[in-house]
Amino acid sequence: MEPIMNDNDNLNSKIYKENINDNVNMIPGDPYGSPDESFKTLVFLDAGFLSKLSNYFGKGNYISYNIIKFAENLSKKQNLICEHIFYYTAPPFQSEKPIIEESNKYRKYEKFIKKISENKIISIREGRCQRLKINNKFIYKQKGVDTLMTIDLMSCPLKYPKIKKIILIASDSDFVPAVESLKEFGVMIILYTYYEKERTTNFSTSNELIKSVYKYVLLTKEDFYNAPLNKISGE
Repeated sequence: MEPIMNDNDNLNSKIYKENINDNVNMIPGDPYGSPDESFKTLVFLDAGFLSKLSNYFGKGNYISYNIIKFAENLSKKQNLICEHIFYYTAPPFQSEKPIIEESNKYRKYEKFIKKISENKIISIREGRCQRLKINNKFIYKQKGVDTLMTIDLMSCPLKYPKIKKIILIASDSDFVPAVESLKEFGVMIILYTYYEKERTTNFSTSNELIKSVYKYVLLTKEDFYNAPLNKISGE
């Protein structure tokens, strides 16, 4: 597939489609360019993936950004209106007897979640944080987040029957079955992700996930900076 650019997209953003067409709302293979039933969309956001990416783009420092504005901007680039955001995350790990650092991280997390939850456009889905010790080093991983996202994705045709395009911000192949199932309901997935062909970073996106979606777009550093922090921040 060759990268193509849309006028509404950031100049540094690469968009990939199987069929080149100026009408981004056109179903591939539809010669008439029939519009979707609705120009509204839902945004499914993997917070762990974005946290890792913002740290990479920030060269070791997390970029502070407005999560809601971030999702709305990506929707606008696809000529869509963001109706609702699903934000998938996990609270910081807590030991049985939390140390000061763990307690401070948890209080900061609670304050952040409480603040963004005030906006009805966003729903928070929380998994849990697992701590593993590998080679005498602690590794932290989110657990249950992908399952929660898959459940919500599969419920979209029932809860949001007029939505025909969904934006997924992730990189995990676990979502492929959900993407394939949603096609049966006429729902197309636009994937926002990031990877580097040189493999010089820890970023890799499943080829199966890329093949399964209607279109995928590579996220850029500008996508974060174009959603400046006001009173809501994300990591």
